[in-house]
This record gives sequence, C-alpha cells and structure tokens, in this order.
Amino acid sequence: MIVCSCNVITEHDVRSVIEMESPHGAAEVYICLGCSARCGRCARTIKRIMAEAIKGCSVDCSCGGCR
Repeated sequence: MIVCSCNVITEHDVRSVIEMESPHGAAEVYICLGCSARCGRCARTIKRIMAEAIKGCSVDCSCGGCR
C-alpha cells in the first residue's frame, strides 16, 4: 500500500524503517527514508503504523520499538 504519494513511500518502507531504525516520530521516518514531508497527509498514517508496530512488539524484541 502506498502511504505517501508525494514521496512514493509504501507501508513496507515504513515498517522496515520502524524495525531497523526505531524512529520516534513521522519526521524521523522521513529522514530515515531520505525525504521530507511535503503535503503532510501521510503523517497520520505513518503514526498509526508506528503505533501498531510498537503495540505488536514483545518486551524483549530486537527492533527497539518498545523503548
């Protein structure tokens, strides 16, 4: 699924960044992907994906998202 049509960011891209980089917010996801927010409509979706990923983490997970 395309999350950001301005930067052509997919849900897979966002989840990969969350797993590998443990960003603290949507802005850090953009930075990790080498782009920046343009219209900003996707920020809410990125935050939702981040919340889902953190909710699904176990305490001893290796992704670092449970900080």
